[in-house]
Amino acid sequence: MNAPVLRRLGRTDFEPTWRAMQRFTSERDAATPDELWLTEHPPLFTQGQGGKPEHLLRDIGIPVLKIDRGGQITYHGPGQAVVYLLVDLARRGLGIRELVTRIEQAVIDLLAGHGIRGARMAGAPGVYVDGAKIAALGLRVKNGRCYHGVALNVNMELAPYAAINPCGHAGLQVTQLKDIGIDMDWAAAGEALMEQLARQIQR
Repeated sequence: MNAPVLRRLGRTDFEPTWRAMQRFTSERDAATPDELWLTEHPPLFTQGQGGKPEHLLRDIGIPVLKIDRGGQITYHGPGQAVVYLLVDLARRGLGIRELVTRIEQAVIDLLAGHGIRGARMAGAPGVYVDGAKIAALGLRVKNGRCYHGVALNVNMELAPYAAINPCGHAGLQVTQLKDIGIDMDWAAAGEALMEQLARQIQR
């Protein structure tokens, strides 16, 4: 199976990037290569399709955008590497659960390369280090093709997480690469993550 196209977008506003993913997915055909998009966003809370507004605990002046991925509320901000996966699951013979497992494994492998043990948590997709969430994921599938993706906390201001129940879990702690001794900027971490993700979806 062909390798995905890797795109490095720099910092982008969330909404136009989301709309571009929707367009890409609706316009692609059986020959369209899969793509991975690496980006970083300005401060924003996003709330998934079934997201409950009560998981926003207080207004701290950061906008909230309701979007079409699965999951509850999460935070995006500078210093977080976001990789969007625009993948034809049917063509690759992947189910959504298998894709989630592979995305998580990409993060786990990245951490392992730095001597850090990443783990899954039952009923709470994402990757955790010592019980604190370091990577969140959410996807949307239409006609066997997915978009949205995974956000890895790298070197960012974590305080906004205190204003939400991260991913719908009250009291869930969050962490980042900087706080576990991995000194990278978001672009370098995102590049490493894209490489791991490309490897996973080609297995």
